[in-house]
Amino acid sequence: MGSDPIFLINWDTYWLYLLTETALSLSPGPAVMLVIAYGLTQGARRSIPAALGILSANAIYFAISASSLGAVLIASKTLFTAVKWAGAAYLVVLALRALFGRPSPLTVSNPPPQTSTRGIFLAGLTLQLANPKTLIFFVAILPQFVDAHLPIGPQMLWLAAGSVIPEFFILAGYGYLASRATRIATDARYARWTDRVAAVLVLSAAALVVTINPA
Repeated sequence: MGSDPIFLINWDTYWLYLLTETALSLSPGPAVMLVIAYGLTQGARRSIPAALGILSANAIYFAISASSLGAVLIASKTLFTAVKWAGAAYLVVLALRALFGRPSPLTVSNPPPQTSTRGIFLAGLTLQLANPKTLIFFVAILPQFVDAHLPIGPQMLWLAAGSVIPEFFILAGYGYLASRATRIATDARYARWTDRVAAVLVLSAAALVVTINPA
């Protein structure tokens, strides 16, 4: 353990934390489905804003969980229900527009005049903010990796980095793998089917979000 305060963290438990975060990030949840949908329809580069939106929401929930506010929010079932249904509704609108061939950041057969990077980022941010499982995870898991005998600030920085960095590369990897099919998916002969596949992925992500129970 280094003498510099920035390195004051229990490295034995930190590696376990990294393994836990990596394993959860690899699992095909709502975030992965959204990134795959954008990777398939827009390419690897365009899936990155979705990943950044997801990670921004993670950072927000991480900060909340580091305070007592996280436990208060988890106890508020009404707030959790409202947030997850609002986020799911937004995703359903995106998916239905793609399903029926309406201009949407998801569609390739009938895309909007300019696919907004901000819109893709917002979709990722909204999805993850609507996923109360993220806050539940941080509130439940984070304290187990905090050493009470060490300064809290540096530990929070390391734990935040251990959450954001691995998940970024994992989501980017999913987007890249999905983009390998983009050349075929954007072909005029298959574009409508691509829209439908992307729509189903996003609808599945919305369905996973609304089935989460904070209790």
